[in-house]
Amino acid sequence: MRRLPVLLMLSLGLSTSAVLAQTAPAAAPPAATPGARAPATPAIAPAQQAQLAKQDADMTRAAQQVAQLVDAQQAGQVWDGASAVARKAVTREAFANSVNGDRSKLGALVSRGKPSITRVQYPAGAAVPEGIYLNVSFPTRFANNAQPVRELVSFRLDEDKVWRASGYSVRAAN
Repeated sequence: MRRLPVLLMLSLGLSTSAVLAQTAPAAAPPAATPGARAPATPAIAPAQQAQLAKQDADMTRAAQQVAQLVDAQQAGQVWDGASAVARKAVTREAFANSVNGDRSKLGALVSRGKPSITRVQYPAGAAVPEGIYLNVSFPTRFANNAQPVRELVSFRLDEDKVWRASGYSVRAAN
């Protein structure tokens, strides 16, 4: 069943500004003067918190679907629905071979733990193509590894405001 393009093209209805509120670097504080108080960091409004919670849940589901495709050795389908930026960076065959090879060394999935989500915005000229990214990281146990590994599914907010997969990796926990 070919479900990936529909699953990864999540139009989340979350404005980019809400995401940027979580990812934009803080401005440098003004020079301190004796007795002056540092400006308070603005709190996120309840409506933004609700939007972020919904986005986290939606993206966690999408990341689980990507991971399930990888579990089924269908990494090529992940590439098919990926961001154009990701597809430019690596061929379908190279992506599928790399992901399937890394996973086959780990053995069968034993368990996938509670995810953590991070957001980051990369500027032009960074090591990663410019854009807004959301990473879902799972502590995952596999049959051939005694310790959990970090399983990471990355998404990029494309120019059409749709989140699409931009990467998958597994790495031993430090």
